[in-house]
Amino acid sequence: MASSRGSGQSRLSPFATAASRAAPGLRLAPMLPLLLLLLPASGGSRAFPRGAAGPPLNSPPLSIMGLMPLTDNVAKGSIGRGVLPAVELAIQQIRNESLLYPYFLDLRLYDTECDNAKGLKAFYDAIKYGPNHLMVFGGVCPSVTSIIAESLKGWNLVQLSFAATTPVLADKKKYPYFFRTVPSDNAVNPAILKLLKYYQWKRVGTLTQDIQRFSEVRNDLTGVLYGEGIEISDTASFSNDPCTSVKKLKSNDVRIILGQFDQNMAARVFCCAYHENMFGSKYQWIIPGWYEPSWWELAHSDGNPSTCLSKNLLAAMEGYIGVDFEPLSSKEIKTISGRTPQQYEKEYNDKRSDVGPSKFHGYAYDGIWVIAKTLQRAMEHLRSSNRHQRIQDFNYTDHKLGKIFLDAMNETNFFGVTGQVVFRNGERMGTIKFTQFQDSSEVKVGEYNAVADTLEIINDTIRFQGSEPPKDKTIIQEQLREISLPLYSILSALTILGMIMASAFLFFNIKNRNQKLIKMSSPYMNNLIILGGMLSYASIFLFGLDGSFVSEKTFETLCTVRTWILTVGYTTAFGAMFAKTWRVHAIFKNVKMKKKIIKDQKLLVIVGGMLLIDLCILICWQAVDPLRRTVEKYNMELFGCFLAWETRNVSIPALNDSKYIGMSVYNVGIMCIIGAAVSFLTRDQPNVQFCIVALVIIFCSTITLCLVFVPKLITLRTNPDAATQNRRFQFTQNQKKEDSKTSTSVTSVNQASTSRLEGLQSENHRLRMKITELDKDLEEVTMQLQDTPEKTTYIKQNHYQELNDILNIRNFTESTDGEKAILKNHLDQNTQLQWNTTEPSRSSQDPREDINSPEHIQRRLSLQLPILHHAYLPSIGGVDASCASPCVSPTASPRHRHVQPPFRVMVSGL
Repeated sequence: MASSRGSGQSRLSPFATAASRAAPGLRLAPMLPLLLLLLPASGGSRAFPRGAAGPPLNSPPLSIMGLMPLTDNVAKGSIGRGVLPAVELAIQQIRNESLLYPYFLDLRLYDTECDNAKGLKAFYDAIKYGPNHLMVFGGVCPSVTSIIAESLKGWNLVQLSFAATTPVLADKKKYPYFFRTVPSDNAVNPAILKLLKYYQWKRVGTLTQDIQRFSEVRNDLTGVLYGEGIEISDTASFSNDPCTSVKKLKSNDVRIILGQFDQNMAARVFCCAYHENMFGSKYQWIIPGWYEPSWWELAHSDGNPSTCLSKNLLAAMEGYIGVDFEPLSSKEIKTISGRTPQQYEKEYNDKRSDVGPSKFHGYAYDGIWVIAKTLQRAMEHLRSSNRHQRIQDFNYTDHKLGKIFLDAMNETNFFGVTGQVVFRNGERMGTIKFTQFQDSSEVKVGEYNAVADTLEIINDTIRFQGSEPPKDKTIIQEQLREISLPLYSILSALTILGMIMASAFLFFNIKNRNQKLIKMSSPYMNNLIILGGMLSYASIFLFGLDGSFVSEKTFETLCTVRTWILTVGYTTAFGAMFAKTWRVHAIFKNVKMKKKIIKDQKLLVIVGGMLLIDLCILICWQAVDPLRRTVEKYNMELFGCFLAWETRNVSIPALNDSKYIGMSVYNVGIMCIIGAAVSFLTRDQPNVQFCIVALVIIFCSTITLCLVFVPKLITLRTNPDAATQNRRFQFTQNQKKEDSKTSTSVTSVNQASTSRLEGLQSENHRLRMKITELDKDLEEVTMQLQDTPEKTTYIKQNHYQELNDILNIRNFTESTDGEKAILKNHLDQNTQLQWNTTEPSRSSQDPREDINSPEHIQRRLSLQLPILHHAYLPSIGGVDASCASPCVSPTASPRHRHVQPPFRVMVSGL
């Protein structure tokens, strides 16, 4: 190699001058050592390594136009300078193998300086002043490359790039003659898809810097993931400050983040991730892998602001996965040049000497081989077609030969140092590598072969910070929440006990249906209350049968059935209580006390009407919108509360269920409201929901049945005659508690009558005092008349009947119906107490000396009764003073005046 380089230097001057004349202004000084082997020597003589064969001395060259940045003051100039040693090796090996015999490659380099104007000028100068170039090799800077690639069709030139990765150039309609040996930035997306599937990540988010290069990759990734069962749950982008976008990803519970940003912004992104605690075992970052080595340190040195310490930044970066194309194949397989990728790398490092390496050198090396194989296939095509055209006769207007070059390029398929070299629509189907940041360094953990569409993860190299790969979201395991069998058993046992209690009440009600206490409380209605309670109990068994016990179809049927049973049971029980309370209200709120009979048949009609309304609603509901395993909440109306309040003070044991019914309604109403609300809030907890619903039903049904029947049972057991004994009853509204305890007063129907009652009580007291005075006067007259036997006999014979009539006046309210009979008995008790009351001090005296002895009373009544009959009885509700005879019944008198019980006047001393 040294001898050939020395001989080349002795022949450089004539070529350099010619090259300068051919391309004015081209700076070749930096490339002089390299061009010794790349360009032909003067006089046609060339030097080759010992033992190597080469083309004839007069072999014609096949010119290739090389476009790349080479100057030192251009950032990407290092790319061009770093690939030249690889290009030199490829050209040497192609010459040694006489692949293009009898031709040889003549690569002419033109510096584009990564400037659109200068690059375009270099392209036109090469066409104008240089030889007819068969192809274009190069293209590094995206802007320069896209301008030149768009004009290639007009020149019939095929371009092959080794470093332009921008996805824009993948548009074959716009760039039909453009090829590249390096995979585009979009080539990583199929690899990312394979990685996501490998770890079963189905929910990801993207974080993209607002630059066209990254936006295009993100858009292509969306298309790649579409239809693959992977959801992009959130798409965030940023220009300068990524923290807002990072917070947005966290708020949407994104765990797998696909980032597209440069290395300067990467430091800011991971700093924000550290502050948001978006790192560690729960998160996985996947970012570009083409950053420079130790890029995080370079980002700090470039003056980019960061609020993170180096250790915090490294902590957030730990475990991220980088995705990039593979510079060299890792397989130890001989390539088209007869060398393995590892052997080639060693030769390249030896060749470049002090020139900095470039990650694109392997793609430039394979690119020269692609051009050589394309030209070889073109020559074979020309020879096989019996055409007399030679390949060196190509010109920029020769469309046929340009089309041959284009077709030959698409047929490329060989194994190079970068892997299998295959084009699909001008795009390289290359190898993508995965690296992971581990302990402040990047480690290769896997690679993706685009040709075979396979992913290979290197064993025991990839490390996750948790015991397993991160989950793609907060795990929500769909699990059928079943009702606990022990809970169902306990509540079912309580339900059975409740039904046994209800059956006992039913037996008690039927057995004692002829007892006056039970008979007057409507035993048929009581039976309906018990039946409704038992239906409510029965619904609990159905509420506990969920999807774990029965099939889905059966569950929907049971859901409907339990709704019907609970609704009918509730309406039956409380409809019966409502009807009973209404009857009490209708009778005892009848101010005129007219005879009013409400039979059980009418109450049954009321209950039946309520059930009919419920059935209509349920049938319509089932027909229009049947239950489909959903829970609906309906507003409740508490019927019966008003009637229970109106009749709350009726104190007749046989009829007065109002107080207990009111307590039942209030109890059920409150429990249903609380139970419905809690049940709605615990829909996701079937055990809690079932427990609440069951306890509410059990509690309500049990309390209702106990309140209705336990008082009757206790009364019947302790005082069997309570039904036949008349008890004081009172009608009142807003009466004070102390007034209700007074035995001689009765509450009024409204507040105004209270003051009237006090006035009547005062008047009663005054009249009683006056009666006492009259009693003394009459007693003296009686004593005087006692001495006349004829008058005594007259009194005995003519006034005993009047006494009986007067005593019968108190029974004027007697009627045939049960309600009026109770009122009569109530008055009988008070009257009996008044007539039979005697003072103990007088009972011990001699009967002849006691003025209240039967003999004295007999004499006194002979004069008192006619006077009382005509003068006093009208004031207490008796006959009018104008009535002809006291024997006439008060109810038959047209002038009889009925006075309400609250206004009666009690007379003592008779």
